[in-house]
Amino acid sequence: MKKTIFEGCGTAIATPFTENGVNFDEFGKLIDFQIENNVDAIIVCGTTGESATMTDQERKETIKFAIQKVAKRTKVIVGTGSNNTKAAVELSKFAQTEGADAILVVTPYYNKTTQKGLIKHYTEISNAVNIPIVLYNVPSRTGVNITPETCKELSKIENIVGIKEASGNISQVAKIASLCKEDLDIYSGNDDQIIPILSLGGKGVISVLSNVMPKYTHEMTRRYFDGEIRKATKMQLEVLDLIDALFKEVNPIPVKYALNLMGYDFGYPRLPLIELSNENKKYMEEIMKKHNLI
Repeated sequence: MKKTIFEGCGTAIATPFTENGVNFDEFGKLIDFQIENNVDAIIVCGTTGESATMTDQERKETIKFAIQKVAKRTKVIVGTGSNNTKAAVELSKFAQTEGADAILVVTPYYNKTTQKGLIKHYTEISNAVNIPIVLYNVPSRTGVNITPETCKELSKIENIVGIKEASGNISQVAKIASLCKEDLDIYSGNDDQIIPILSLGGKGVISVLSNVMPKYTHEMTRRYFDGEIRKATKMQLEVLDLIDALFKEVNPIPVKYALNLMGYDFGYPRLPLIELSNENKKYMEEIMKKHNLI
C-alpha cells in the first residue's frame, strides 16, 4: 500500500510580492501562522502562490525558503508543474534536492495534450524523482481533464500517490475513487467540496480558505475523520459565504486582499491579475467581520 502524504488540511499558500520580488519576511509570518494553527501541509508555488508569474529564480528561492522555514514542522508540497515536460522535470528534481516532502504537478496547459500524452508526461516526471507526486486536475484553468481511466493508469506508478481534484465534478471524483481505490489518495481542490469529497474516501483538502482560517479548516477535516459527520458538515456550510467571497474574482486576487485585511503585507497580485474591485472589497470586509477575522 502507498503511503499517504498528509491527511487533513493542506494550505495552498499565497505569495507576498513587493516591487522587487518576493517579500520573504511576510511569507515567513504566514508560514508560522499556518503551522501554529495545525495545518497538515503547506503547498508552495501553486496556483494560489502565483507560480505562473514568478521567474524560475523566484520559484527556486521561494521553494528553498519555504522548506527551510517550515523546518519539518509540517509537510511541504511544492508545485512544480509546467506545460514543458523538461522544465517540470528539472524543477521537480530541484524540489527533491531541497528536501520537499512531495510535489504537486498540474496538467500541461495551453498547448494541452491527449490522455496518452498525460500518461507520458507524468511518467517522465515520476522517473526523474523518488519523492511522492500529487497530480493536479483543474480543467477550468488548463483546458485539460485527467479522466478517471487515466488516473487509474497513473496510479499504477509507485510514486504517483494522490490527486488534487479541482474539476468540481463530484461524479468524476466518485469514479476516480472507485477505479483507483487505495492506489490514489484524493484531495479536494475546491473549498466548497471538502466534506463531499471526504465522504467518497478523500484524504483532505488543498485549500485557499485555510490561508485565513487554518485552524478551522483543519478542525473541519478532523471532525469528519473522528466520526463527527454532522458537525463537520455544519462547519462546511457555515463558511460557504467566505468561500464565495474568496472566489468572487480569480484566485488569488481575493485571498491576498483578505490577508492584507488581517494585517499582513501581501501587496497585490501580479499582472495579468489585478487588485480586487471596490465592490468585492466591501463584500470581503463584511464577510471577514462576520467570521471575526478582522
